[in-house]
Amino acid sequence: MATGRAAKSTRTVVIAGVPDGLLQDDVMADILTIHFQKSGNNGGDVEEVTYPTGNKGVAYVTFEDQEVVGSVLRKDDHRLEDKRLSQSYPLRVTPYCEKVFSSVTSVLSMGVFKGQFVLEDLVAEMKKQSRDLSFGPLHSDGWIAVQGSFPAIKALRDFLLLKAKSLSEKDKRGESKSHQRPRRRLQEHRSTTEMRNSVPDGDGGKEVVVLDTDIYHYMKHFFPWIFQEDGVVVSAVTDGDITTVCVENAGRADAGQVSSVKKKIEDQSIKLHSTLRKIRIPLKERTRDEKQRHKGVCERLKSCYPQVLVVPYDAHIEVIGFSSDIFKVTEEMSTG
Repeated sequence: MATGRAAKSTRTVVIAGVPDGLLQDDVMADILTIHFQKSGNNGGDVEEVTYPTGNKGVAYVTFEDQEVVGSVLRKDDHRLEDKRLSQSYPLRVTPYCEKVFSSVTSVLSMGVFKGQFVLEDLVAEMKKQSRDLSFGPLHSDGWIAVQGSFPAIKALRDFLLLKAKSLSEKDKRGESKSHQRPRRRLQEHRSTTEMRNSVPDGDGGKEVVVLDTDIYHYMKHFFPWIFQEDGVVVSAVTDGDITTVCVENAGRADAGQVSSVKKKIEDQSIKLHSTLRKIRIPLKERTRDEKQRHKGVCERLKSCYPQVLVVPYDAHIEVIGFSSDIFKVTEEMSTG
């Protein structure tokens, strides 16, 4: 289910040690671009530099070609040098960790667009619009499987709903006697493309948000106030990688307050999705003493990295946090 181009995450490296506060952000991003395009640094064509990020001194560099990532990582010593800098600065280049969000697979029915678009052309446009998603083959009945993160799936949904809306408006203008049909089309399209990240309730007194379980745990631990509002009750049910959060009127709030809490949860989850990383340390094949040692290390990590969430399980330990912390934790676990 590949798009023909490597996903952005596999073409990205994390840069630590970027000198902070010396130059304007866009200037520093330009210096980083030049550094990682030089052949002497094993670089190549840079698609994008993300700087600043949520972590001080950390930048993300995305290359056009995935093979450049391996080449850049093989270079032992990266030193940032430029005439705009008073000295050279050592950089630490590491692979881009997987994001916390689980990969979601959704099956879309493209049948609503038959007769209006060439479906193959529409799918090609979808792939161009959503480069971070993976698409399966388009079946003859119009079904297609799409895989990716919640926000990316949601963005695709919004794109398709705009397409459906444009068809509805076109049909209303051109077919005065068939005003009910485009409405049914749009309703059908909503039912097949409304993804699991947000499910509104019609009465306005209840809203549902579906989150990745790791994101939910991180939010509950570090941002508990998001789930607290006078007159509003927030409950959650976890089913494996998915946690469904229900926001309800407790009798003293109005629909606006319920929607406000739901929006806060959604906004924070999307923000964390773009900044959090996770590592999983397997324990299944380790001895009892080794498991105890790693759990002891995790307890120390909790005190050393206050923004890291350490979740121990019987078969593994999960560590969730920002990129710079996660890489430091990885180093400590390998030597601890």
